[in-house]
Amino acid sequence: DLENLTPTRSSCGDTKMVSKKQKKAQESINSRLTLVMKSGKATLGYKSTLKTLRNGKALLVLIANNCPPLRKSEIEYYAMLAKTGVHHYTGNNIDLGTACGKLFRVSCLSVTEQGDSDILVSMPEE
Repeated sequence: DLENLTPTRSSCGDTKMVSKKQKKAQESINSRLTLVMKSGKATLGYKSTLKTLRNGKALLVLIANNCPPLRKSEIEYYAMLAKTGVHHYTGNNIDLGTACGKLFRVSCLSVTEQGDSDILVSMPEE
């Protein structure tokens, strides 16, 4: 199974081995996320994500893999109450911010309007 692994360089400089399947899924999520940022609506950040979950406006929540455990569990709890899907993004908060087209770190975000993207129906399950 080693032939499917390709080295990728993360934004913090270290090299990690990622399978081609994972990389493809990551790229498809990133492209859908870019489309949401252009044509739909998404709120970035912990406080605004909780706000959209409480108001019932969130359609999907994405959480970076280095989001603090307490925050992550709190977001998951609110999402469970709101019956909203949660996707654990495979990259860290720098990667998630970059995928959104921002120059800052994003630990979590909620999609409130999907726009032209099909991010809600075709989110690859973990």
